[in-house]
Amino acid sequence: MNAPLLPANLAPAALRFGDQAIGGRWRRGRARRVLAVNNPYDGEPLVEIAQACVGDVDDAFQVARAAQPGWAAALPGERAAVLRRVAQRMEARHAEIVDWLIRESGSTRLKAEMEWTSVRAIALEAATLPSRLEGRILYGDFPQKENRIYREPVGVVAVISPWNWPMHLSMRSVMPALALGNAVVAKPANETPVTGGLLLAKLFDEAGLPPGVLNVVVGDSGDIGDAFVQHPASRVVSFTGSTAVGRHIAQQAISGPTLKKTLLELGGNGPFVVLDDADVELAAHLAAVSKFLHQGQICMIANRIIVCDAVHDAFVECFVERVRALKVGDPDAADTVIGPVINRRQLDKLQAMGAQAQRDGARLLLGGPASGQLLPPQVFDRVDPAMPLVRNEIFGPIAPILRAADEAQALQMANDTDAGLASAVVTRDVERGMRFAHRVQAGMTHINDVSVIDMPGLPFGGEKNSGLGRFGAEGVIEAFTTEHWISVQHGTPPFAF
Repeated sequence: MNAPLLPANLAPAALRFGDQAIGGRWRRGRARRVLAVNNPYDGEPLVEIAQACVGDVDDAFQVARAAQPGWAAALPGERAAVLRRVAQRMEARHAEIVDWLIRESGSTRLKAEMEWTSVRAIALEAATLPSRLEGRILYGDFPQKENRIYREPVGVVAVISPWNWPMHLSMRSVMPALALGNAVVAKPANETPVTGGLLLAKLFDEAGLPPGVLNVVVGDSGDIGDAFVQHPASRVVSFTGSTAVGRHIAQQAISGPTLKKTLLELGGNGPFVVLDDADVELAAHLAAVSKFLHQGQICMIANRIIVCDAVHDAFVECFVERVRALKVGDPDAADTVIGPVINRRQLDKLQAMGAQAQRDGARLLLGGPASGQLLPPQVFDRVDPAMPLVRNEIFGPIAPILRAADEAQALQMANDTDAGLASAVVTRDVERGMRFAHRVQAGMTHINDVSVIDMPGLPFGGEKNSGLGRFGAEGVIEAFTTEHWISVQHGTPPFAF
């Protein structure tokens, strides 16, 4: 697995990622189907991958299960060193990685650089995990009995990641799981198989990870999805994606031959709340970033902008002016803010959503026709909380603005959803913001900041239908390890009979 890592536009490197990464070598998938991956901006062919079949999935899990004990036996410092070397390889491959993110996922250069930075931070944070595992000695009611509690790796972790922040959302599970002594089988999204998986395998290979500890399979979810989730070799399934798919995965994880833990980060419907004492210009700037970063294709995005009546009109004017200035175009250009949506299917969905909003009575304040897969930002006001535009996750550059009579109604609107991932509130009074934040039903609430924040050392996750568990910090230790109670009886135990 030492093929040079080259950007997709330099032939013949476009085909170097055409294979599956299984057991420390690259091999063709056996599904007799080829996945063609194209640049969402200009349609440029990037790579063709022979897809995996169920047999390939089984092979990947079997080699992971065989490789895991040896990896778990490595000293903490040895595992940490591999993670640090991955960070070093990322620095050496910086331009290439950013190029892949731009070309494969439609990331603007700004967003691709942000993703590169976040993944490197995950690597360095994960490198601290091997030495942070702690055992315990607990007392009980049996005389002369010593209860030792050991925290051990679960064994094999299955990781399924989405296409929107493909490298970040893969690595935030892959890296901690490996650091804690597990082996991993990863399945990236078919829109981003390179940046979500195959590129990671190359980086870890260059960093000296033993063969078989990290495996990547690329295939159609309809063909291999259930087999991937239910494979008896894995003990934990980590999934990031839609709530509907997350529900299915959770059901599969408990209905298969082996009961599994699930770590789920699912859909969002994030409220961005502007209270009546907010700095309107600051609020408009924060809302624009919270809504339109990566074309709005982020689970943490400001899906609904809720503005108190006292500042509503001033906010709308300032927000529209700021959004109007955002450059739409080639994601490779340094000053582009709005690049392409990921595929034509998503574009059609977004256009239908905007058209429905207008039929429902919402007023389009800013917008324009799509060009290719570029959809200029759309801003709506006169939006009713019952509209589908408000009830559903948008996942695109469409911003609905709701008017709230006061703080109480703003809070009611913020919580009027079955999702509960990220949220934000803007106010000049930080303590007022704290009181408001404590009443928001979400896993994360940010005061006077954007809603799109993810730091590797802090707990990331949602409430309600936005997921189970927490990524980051102690959450990944809990998710990717298990406790083993070993008791030692000193002296003669008290026999029951």
